[in-house]
Amino acid sequence: MQPDKLRIFNANAIKFLAAALMVIDHVGLLFFPDMLLFRKIGRLSMPLFAFAIAEGCKYTKNKPKHFFLLFGLAVICQTVYYFFDSGNLYMCILVTFSLSVLTIYALQAFKQSLFDKDSTLSEKVLTGLLFALVVFCVYALNRLLTIDYGFWGCMTPVFASLFDFHRIPAPAFLKRLDCIPVRAACMILPLIGIALVSNFGNLPYFALCAIPVLCLYNGERES
Repeated sequence: MQPDKLRIFNANAIKFLAAALMVIDHVGLLFFPDMLLFRKIGRLSMPLFAFAIAEGCKYTKNKPKHFFLLFGLAVICQTVYYFFDSGNLYMCILVTFSLSVLTIYALQAFKQSLFDKDSTLSEKVLTGLLFALVVFCVYALNRLLTIDYGFWGCMTPVFASLFDFHRIPAPAFLKRLDCIPVRAACMILPLIGIALVSNFGNLPYFALCAIPVLCLYNGERES
């Protein structure tokens, strides 16, 4: 069977699968805390959502709207969590992904400037420094606040965007790396980073099982 025939998931299918796995994870956490199978299966949810976030940043035409919709939802959810969880300041996954989106847009600006023949050296340096500053700020926020999945969680969608050269005049050899298997494989490092700093033993490593699933993604938004 040809590889393309195996790519059966479009973007909507990835999102629905991630949502279903998240429900399984939460059901296991709330009702079957001693049955780790639910949590192991649920670990695949976050990488799938992270890749969907990277894809959204790749194709959106209105970056401010895209960010503020996600960030606004994060603020609403975080406010509800705060009042219903006795003032707990644990930042939810939407805060994590909001920081991811900001970092991805800074990365996109750097790549656009880096490969644009009309871009000056000062523009390349400034966008590179901007990207580095955003990464540092995300790291600093994770040191100050407890954010879901931590710094490496914020970086997971960013790593999925490293070889995203959509609308970016990159050289042909780099364009060839802009494919689903390569971009999915880039997520391995941050997922291992999440596991290494986690207090849940080997459980977070099961998130790596999402990488083969992502290789079944066909790059289409919907059927």
